[in-house]
Amino acid sequence: MSFQSVWFILIVVLWVGYFVLEGFDFGVGMLLPFVSRNEADRRAVLTTLGPVWDGNEVWLLVAGGATFAAFPEWYATLFSGFYLPLFLILVALIVRGVAFEYRSKYGKAQWRQRWDVAIVIASALPALLWGVAFANIVRGVPLEKSASGSIEYVGGFFNLLNPYALLGGVVTLTVFLTHGAHFLALKTAGEIRVKAHDLAIKLGLVAAVSAVAFLVWSNLMLPSINAKFLTLSVATALLWVAGFGANYLRREGWAFIASSLAITTFVTGLFVALYPRVMPSSLGAQFDLTITNASSTDYTLKVMTVVAVVMTPVVLVYQGWTYWVFRKRVSAAQIMHPERGVLDTLPL
Repeated sequence: MSFQSVWFILIVVLWVGYFVLEGFDFGVGMLLPFVSRNEADRRAVLTTLGPVWDGNEVWLLVAGGATFAAFPEWYATLFSGFYLPLFLILVALIVRGVAFEYRSKYGKAQWRQRWDVAIVIASALPALLWGVAFANIVRGVPLEKSASGSIEYVGGFFNLLNPYALLGGVVTLTVFLTHGAHFLALKTAGEIRVKAHDLAIKLGLVAAVSAVAFLVWSNLMLPSINAKFLTLSVATALLWVAGFGANYLRREGWAFIASSLAITTFVTGLFVALYPRVMPSSLGAQFDLTITNASSTDYTLKVMTVVAVVMTPVVLVYQGWTYWVFRKRVSAAQIMHPERGVLDTLPL
């Protein structure tokens, strides 16, 4: 296997990790006003994310850095052609992080409410736009060779807002909402847990319908990869159904695992649809960016592989340890001070 293929697979793993972990993160943020009645509920919901949300975003940084180092042509074309949606995602992630930190810095209820609105919007926007971006990559975007010989994006922002891509955005939005509901049901107790269970069923049905429509459309649009992509599509559907069953039986852990695996197969399927291309051109296959014409030199990839082999296990162990330490459930009752009966000073 070539170094180009190895790094394509590693980038797939990074994006899968990001969507699985940041997916429930976005979902919880969007569900904040729907599972909470008061400030104690809201702080309980946000406390489930407190130890992990910033670590989840590291997967995006590493995926971007790995793409820049391993496939610089892919990185340059992607970030220039998708500049506006990626800029909006970046702004949303910044606002979201600031909201987590600032909402507890001032005691007024209106102050907290405004930051809560920011959390909801800044969680929903990336959840939608990531689906739009990846659906466009799979579908193909207008790429052609420039005068300098490099492949460049020649479309505009509104080229990205086509029906197929918007459907992809709806899929990621609803899937992340369901994934977040599974996580809340797993990590909370009391009324929040009950509401999360109920929402997981309703949102999961919407996500299932939109995902089936998207996968059918993808298979019809990409007949050359039907065999591989269809297999992963069926696996995704079965895992999603398994998540439904686990949620119905109140087996929150299994429901969360099933939705995580469904996201894994879904994202993997999108990359399978691409390989060996990294960005197909809608103007002709001769303008496609592939793992060959978009990659760095073999020596660069070899050095990067050594670094990845050493550092990746360290990162995985550390993040796994974080989730293990903060594995217990959170409830609104824990937010109340045991003696004074007022809200305690938790960070969120």
